[in-house]
Amino acid sequence: MIDRSARGPARAVAAALLAAAVAACATACGAPGNADPVRRGAGPAIPETGAGGPAVRDPGGGAANGSGEGSAAGSGDGPAGTAGARGGDALIATARGASVPVFAEKGAAAPRRSLASPNEAGAPRVLLVRETAGAWLRVLLPVRPNGSTGWVRAADVTLSRTAYRVEIDAKGFRFTVRHGGRAVRSGKVATGEGGTPTPGGLFYLTELVRPADRDGVYGAYAFGLSGFSPVLKSFAGGPGQLAIHGTNRSGALGSRASHGCVRVSNTDITWMAERLPLGTPVLITT
Repeated sequence: MIDRSARGPARAVAAALLAAAVAACATACGAPGNADPVRRGAGPAIPETGAGGPAVRDPGGGAANGSGEGSAAGSGDGPAGTAGARGGDALIATARGASVPVFAEKGAAAPRRSLASPNEAGAPRVLLVRETAGAWLRVLLPVRPNGSTGWVRAADVTLSRTAYRVEIDAKGFRFTVRHGGRAVRSGKVATGEGGTPTPGGLFYLTELVRPADRDGVYGAYAFGLSGFSPVLKSFAGGPGQLAIHGTNRSGALGSRASHGCVRVSNTDITWMAERLPLGTPVLITT
């Protein structure tokens, strides 16, 4: 567990980041004393046209949206300028200012909510774009329920692209990282146990953490995900947020051994940390 008492600002931010990034993690987890946020961004900006370009959508559908922001992830994204989650570059929106207003519908007069930047973990606020419509972008939101979307103004964000995406086969206990559609890395994973399963759906990377002890339960690095445990509303001082992280129990890879997070080897998570920008889409199939 993280002791948040008697900490300076830097350590408090690091502790909060760690809690957010690995909040639904493995059975044996006990949060290390501190961790360092890695200042990873979404990658080089692209020229902004207002209409944007290829975005990512989930071809398999998602959870019903109860947040009021917009529609849930689904297969019916019709407008031009969207690309399937299994092909095409992902379009990433990064907040320009201290917050991003989120609207229930494009063109709405008032926002339904606002997302702070940096985010709760101290990382730049990034959002995965699902649809482009002139001066508006429909984005996947890092809120419950998983799959919730909302609309943001293109003027409030900077756009960038990534050809990377991560695919996780929870049943087969395998991950594949693709770049431009080509598999460039694959390996074993451990996923959630029966009572705390790893949920399926389309997510994205929200923050990157370097734990102080790379030989600890979280391994060398941990990426926070935009989704949450369907069972745990809170865990280890955090909101039950999902993560992809390393491990000190490589023998558990290839099995159900966590509270919902995805574990990979330290070698694999280090490879990811050196390459994947925040906003990279992560498609989990169950």
